[in-house]
Amino acid sequence: MATWFKRIFLFMAVNFAVMISISLILRVLGVQPYLTYYGMDYGNLMMFCLVWGMGGALFSLATSRIMAKMMMGVEVIDPNTQDPNPQALVQTVHSLARGAHLPAMPEVGIYDSPEVNAFATGPTKSRALVAVSTGLLERMNDEEVAGVLGHEVSHIANGDMVTMTLLQGVVNAFVMFLSRVIAFALAQAMRGERDDRERSSGPGGMYYIVQFVLEIVFMILGSMVVAAFSRWREFRADRGGARLAGRESMIRALQRLQRTYELVDPQVQPAVASLKISSRPKGVLALFSTHPPLEERIERLQTLTE
Repeated sequence: MATWFKRIFLFMAVNFAVMISISLILRVLGVQPYLTYYGMDYGNLMMFCLVWGMGGALFSLATSRIMAKMMMGVEVIDPNTQDPNPQALVQTVHSLARGAHLPAMPEVGIYDSPEVNAFATGPTKSRALVAVSTGLLERMNDEEVAGVLGHEVSHIANGDMVTMTLLQGVVNAFVMFLSRVIAFALAQAMRGERDDRERSSGPGGMYYIVQFVLEIVFMILGSMVVAAFSRWREFRADRGGARLAGRESMIRALQRLQRTYELVDPQVQPAVASLKISSRPKGVLALFSTHPPLEERIERLQTLTE
């Protein structure tokens, strides 16, 4: 229970910080209200949507490593530890990072969970974190662990965290802009000719209702676009993991994940789930899954040409 209260508090605190920060940025940039007496100011609307759409995404990226540690309870391993098991984990990650030509060694951590999974996050290639679950370390051998770690290091080397953030920010901005423009046009069409008194009273309740509905529809469509790109980057990270750790190690790691579907963390955080190495897409929900089916990932690796 205490863990959930902590997560709720962190969620509210982060969102409050984002709102304050973006409000200050809008003020500094001199962005004025986009709904005026004469109609909609599209220039101010574009700036408003861009700052809000990109601002939240960039803030999440900047704090991703810190938030992952706090939300998932990641214990970072001291690179100079003398404990043989953690030391071996750090050495494996660092060896893979050197093979991927990362500019700096990522932090390596462990989080307590029965699920067999791992994730990588961080704002830049020089400030990244690779974390693995205790369940993964208990159920995978060294070769399989190396495959998983190679996959995560490839995410860092490919700059996937930054790319996903920028894509999400652009989608957010488009969702906000299009929903407001279309809602305003529909509201104007439905109200028809208005006298000065009606015009000064604002766009009316219909505008906000339509805007809300359109934002939901566009956000669903946008989520499908983001998820499709995320699935593509997983295939790319699999190829990178195969190059760094060996194709057989990568295949065996994915096969091990196939056999541990039931070991899913009941306290998984949606914000972190997209960063992990596997998920469980089924049916229509597969369109919103950040990861492709393991069967397809394994098949692609098996037919991969060296």
